[in-house]
Amino acid sequence: MKVTIVGSGDAFGTGGRAHTCFRIDSGGASALVDFGASSIASFKKLGLGFDAVDAVAISHLHGDHFGGLPFLLLDCQFIARRTRPLVFIGPPGLRDRLFGALDVFFPGTAKLAWSFPWRVEEIAPPGVAKGGDFQLETFDVIHSVGAAATGLRLTDGKAVFAYSGDTAWTDTLFELSAGADLFICECSSGDAPLANHMDWPTLKANLPRFTAKRIVLTHMGPSAQARRGEMEQAGLTLAKDGLVFEL
Repeated sequence: MKVTIVGSGDAFGTGGRAHTCFRIDSGGASALVDFGASSIASFKKLGLGFDAVDAVAISHLHGDHFGGLPFLLLDCQFIARRTRPLVFIGPPGLRDRLFGALDVFFPGTAKLAWSFPWRVEEIAPPGVAKGGDFQLETFDVIHSVGAAATGLRLTDGKAVFAYSGDTAWTDTLFELSAGADLFICECSSGDAPLANHMDWPTLKANLPRFTAKRIVLTHMGPSAQARRGEMEQAGLTLAKDGLVFEL
């Protein structure tokens, strides 16, 4: 399994990072986890294409995690001239939010005669789904979004990728990341607790309880960026756009 961090920024693009997006490749199969509003620019900067992507898993319905989907769809339609099917998997409400975004950003596009079949599959957490050649498991996390917010666990049968989504502290993260080859965890704050998000003091106190083989921190705001040295000394990897992991 190959994991490419396409975007590792928070909602405000702190440090010039693109919104959240991870690409997972295994054999000839590819899937995306989240696709925020600015993800498409980083995706193309890295020389990536959508032709091999069979599934897009969305953790929750904030714009920095799903807001790039209208641009992805139009790129597949008008640039890539895609014909292969594509599935979007996410929490209940994804279908309405996506069609609403299409209508707001590009009126009339929801009624296009698409060159490729695509569909939305909504899964209430906790749940299991098939995304192309990958098995996807979703977990309830703590994040206010007007719909379910989830953490994700994805496997190709050989390696396991886990992602916290955006969340305040919850012991569910232990189950979500148990034994994972790579666990990407958000850490928005470097000091004071931040509503609906992870803070470094709380995460640091719980690090000994995790069993993931490697932990990567993402979605870091300014105060978290200021604690980079301490995080690296704790044995953690800090996400950056373009970083690649071979699992």
